[in-house]
Amino acid sequence: MPVTLLGAAEIRALAADLDVTPTKKLGQNFVVDANTVRKIVHVAEVTAGDRVVEVGPGLGSLTLAILEAGASVTAVEIDHRLAERLPATATAHGVADGALTVVDADALRVTELPGDPAVLVANLPYNVSVPVLLHFLEHFPALERGVVMVQAEVGERLAAPPGSKVYGAPSVKAAWYGPWRLAGTVSRQVFWPVPNVDSVLVGFHRAARPRGDEALRVRTFTIVDAAFQQRRKMLRQALSQVLGGSSAAASAVLESAGVAPTARGEDLSIDDYVRIAEASGRTFQS
Repeated sequence: MPVTLLGAAEIRALAADLDVTPTKKLGQNFVVDANTVRKIVHVAEVTAGDRVVEVGPGLGSLTLAILEAGASVTAVEIDHRLAERLPATATAHGVADGALTVVDADALRVTELPGDPAVLVANLPYNVSVPVLLHFLEHFPALERGVVMVQAEVGERLAAPPGSKVYGAPSVKAAWYGPWRLAGTVSRQVFWPVPNVDSVLVGFHRAARPRGDEALRVRTFTIVDAAFQQRRKMLRQALSQVLGGSSAAASAVLESAGVAPTARGEDLSIDDYVRIAEASGRTFQS
């Protein structure tokens, strides 16, 4: 029996049955267009046999599209009502036993997942999109690639190059794990309710080799946070508190890393920040 997808009428009926009113707080703008969820799966290059983790499956429209492609899915859902209903929805739409596993939990607290998923596919709300992505990349090294649908502002920031207007701490931290790219736009009209903002697809591939160990990552991220807390300030000032306590001490570390003390944080790449972290030789705590 082939897997079938949810239609707009069924999504509304499911929501009514579960007494789910889409809320801005949880980012519950449900996708009601089959072509859109299939597009996400296609852009994510999901194929039969892939092990996929989906964060925030909601009523299951994207979940079914992933399963339709022949992948197995571990779905992490914070809303208990939605988590409880999803297996029944999957069964009713032709999903084979064992293809879907639902984890009823807050994605930001999950540190273990069954099945060691290698692909991340999700529709993430604005307020948790970056924290969720960074959390999953940190805790699940088996994740090799992924595509997520996010608000345009978030996607553009994640994929931004150094020196661009929207480049920020999330851009640098995401780049620690590998390259990111904008992978398509999504019409507002495919959502219920229709949002007031644009959405995009953003994709990543994890780098073949880690940039460093956990201690170096924590040190690098601490330096990144300090650099962007005082945006447009010279690094010798912005990093003085984390690189020795003075502008002179920070300048010495920066020069030893091959970075000009007069440079600004928004002009540096992840490679620059890693060199600064390696040169600092300091111990940081997350």
